[in-house]
Amino acid sequence: METIYRSCCGLDVHSKSIAACVRRVDERGRVHAEVRSFGTVTRDLLSLRDWLEQERVTHVAMESTGVFWKPVFNILESGFTVLLVNARDVKHVPGRKTDVKDCQWLAQLLQCGLLKASFVPPAPQRDLRDLTRHRAQLTGEHTRVTNRVHKTLEDANVQLGDVASDILGVSGRAMLRALAAGQTDPRRLAELARGQLREKIPQLCLALEGHMRDHHRFMLQSLLDHLKYLEDQIERFDRRIEELMGPFEKELRLLKALPGFGDRTAQNVLAEIGVNMGQFPSHDHLSSWAGMCPGNHESAGKRKSGRTTKGSRWLRQTLVQAAWAASRKKKSYFQSQYRRLVGRRGKKRALVAVGHSLLVVIYHVLKTGMPYAELGADYFNRLDSKRLTRYHVKRLESLGYQVTLAEAEAAA
Repeated sequence: METIYRSCCGLDVHSKSIAACVRRVDERGRVHAEVRSFGTVTRDLLSLRDWLEQERVTHVAMESTGVFWKPVFNILESGFTVLLVNARDVKHVPGRKTDVKDCQWLAQLLQCGLLKASFVPPAPQRDLRDLTRHRAQLTGEHTRVTNRVHKTLEDANVQLGDVASDILGVSGRAMLRALAAGQTDPRRLAELARGQLREKIPQLCLALEGHMRDHHRFMLQSLLDHLKYLEDQIERFDRRIEELMGPFEKELRLLKALPGFGDRTAQNVLAEIGVNMGQFPSHDHLSSWAGMCPGNHESAGKRKSGRTTKGSRWLRQTLVQAAWAASRKKKSYFQSQYRRLVGRRGKKRALVAVGHSLLVVIYHVLKTGMPYAELGADYFNRLDSKRLTRYHVKRLESLGYQVTLAEAEAAA
């Protein structure tokens, strides 16, 4: 096979050791391979970098196994072209069982240009990803703790959630803190209501007649403390993310103009895909990478499955949430698309389809810098009006009507 790189290296990375194979091609075209082992502490990684520089290595390849590749990548990315390869895409030949053989095989494939690098964003975007993903985990934990508060109240037969739409609002929190502090008088608890909730004081008095024990008070106070901690952490992460999003103010404005998008949704999307769409040749490549496009499993001319591929679960989760909000926007293209699909494909598939459409819009908005232009709820009707006319005529004829169509001008 043709040699693409004159000096390259394959790495087999584990938690405590790294096997490295450098392949060099001399002036006569002969291939020389040398294998060395290194540890994974910072001093060993610096030694690995020095050895690769000594050997005039230009390209390095390693498999994306767990998180062990990250410190290696961080140290090598500034001096070499590092290819992070999906492990399932590397075909191991029979008999290659040891780590040394694995690194030799990676080096050989790399030298012949047979490895495809996975998308690894630059360091600032990786930092932003860490922040947005951790914030999403904190938000999920906040939801779980809120559910535990509901469970504790149900166990004590306090039906606050049946009267107050949000038990963690200003009024609800005041009542919960009073319950945790030992207050048992329903009237006094109900008087803590604020705003429109005061109109429901008689219902609150009945709902707050529970059977609170010391155990319930202890649990309720602990859960409220946990909620306060989580909310402080989420606010702290919000501030840090906003600081790092400063250079991308224009892109944020473009994304927030999309139906179903707010500050957090736009931040999450930019953290996952970045602002440089040049790294994706087309919106189809971006959709495939994100796992938001239909699969293509065919055999003998028959389509076996169209299930979506595995992609970034963080981006997929964000897009599906945005799709749900966009499908609720009245007189919009996305609401029309959702209603068109939900009847025959179900809610989940319809939301994934809307999320895919949103991602296509995001790609072109970021690539061109042009704002989103709403197509309108009647877009699909205008797209193929003759087909829609035939469909409705057949429906009417199936109901026993004789249908005659005339152009609006002729009828006038």
